[in-house]
Amino acid sequence: MKRENFTGRTVSDFQCTPGKSQSLHWDAGSPGLGLRVTSNGKKTYIFETKLHGKTLRLTIGDVLSWPLADARKEASRLKVLTDQGIDPRQLEKEKKSADEARRQRERLERITLGEVWAEYIEDRKHLWSDLHYRDHVKIIHAGGEARSRSNELTVPGALAFLSPARLADLTNERIEDWARAEATKRPTRARLALRLLKAFLFWCGRHSTYKEVVTDNAAQSKTARESLGKAKAKNDVLQREQLPAWFQTVRQIQNPVISAYLQALLLTGARREELAQLCWEDCDFQWKNLTIRDKVDGQRVIPLTPYVSHLLSSLPRRNQWIFSSPTAASGRLTEPAIAHRKACAIACVDVSLHGLRRSFATLSEWVEMPAGIAAQIQGHKPQGVREQNYIRRPLDLLRMWHIKIESWILEQAEIEFDGKANPGLRAIK
Repeated sequence: MKRENFTGRTVSDFQCTPGKSQSLHWDAGSPGLGLRVTSNGKKTYIFETKLHGKTLRLTIGDVLSWPLADARKEASRLKVLTDQGIDPRQLEKEKKSADEARRQRERLERITLGEVWAEYIEDRKHLWSDLHYRDHVKIIHAGGEARSRSNELTVPGALAFLSPARLADLTNERIEDWARAEATKRPTRARLALRLLKAFLFWCGRHSTYKEVVTDNAAQSKTARESLGKAKAKNDVLQREQLPAWFQTVRQIQNPVISAYLQALLLTGARREELAQLCWEDCDFQWKNLTIRDKVDGQRVIPLTPYVSHLLSSLPRRNQWIFSSPTAASGRLTEPAIAHRKACAIACVDVSLHGLRRSFATLSEWVEMPAGIAAQIQGHKPQGVREQNYIRRPLDLLRMWHIKIESWILEQAEIEFDGKANPGLRAIK
């Protein structure tokens, strides 16, 4: 290996040997220091030595960036390390890992609830219903945006106050202070926010990165729960005498999809999201049944009663959803509650969407429908040993009782419907 003393002139004069892709030149004054010259004229300082019986070659840097004196110092430093049996590459790798760990710690110390919340809902939304996803978005929304149907600005979500807080600062005391403040304004939304926050912190505790910050789930604070109080049992239900007014206003809703959805919600006793997620393939008009995606058992099959069948068959088939929407991003109905509240205000009744499910269970008592049949149609878990292990009802038995309650409700609502003839409606005068 030919060596010669490197100077500014010699380094500048070195050329690549013709016919080769690169040539190597070695410095006589600094052990291990070399210069690599490529065929395109690029010149780079390198270092080469033996480590553990093997040749080790490292790149120091381009001659335009590294003065000769600095390159010699770097070669001397590398030589000292290798003489001690230390691999500079491993040393550099450990340094990068330490720097990355330090930056990660600094990032975790600064990261806020709002930043991680966005990552959380992106990671989990494929497991949630549309309504559950919207709850997560609204609960932390900063507010202050213009409304589409009002001059008022949107109100911040219940967790908006905690959104800029560092994840590391979500202590029991911080959550308890927040709960006391929210309890005076909107305890119901705050109770939902606390439940969502608790699930979020459990997720953080299992996360490979955030578990270093979240070592305790502060949302489990008993004091915070007590500050927000317990939710009162809801008793909103349609009474028999309210059925005419409710049906009259709901049937006058200009959107036929919402009108049909609300009537079907009462007449099937289904959960709001179960019914909203019905596809055309779930509806068998020939054999008169509906396959509902059940949150308890995965799915259940219930009768398709004559009036509900008439409602569904009259709807437009825009896409795969029965209750479709031409404007919603999902292609299906997502927020029927607004139209329902307006209809209820006109009818002078007070009942929520879930109250319609409660109404089905209550009104079924008027026709003495067996409780087990009503529960099976609505998708409640079987109660008792006989229901769980012995009674297996065929769909025809459910259909007999389901048609009976539907006919009774329509009669009380002063709606005459002949399912056997050409379907039509006539209000009794």
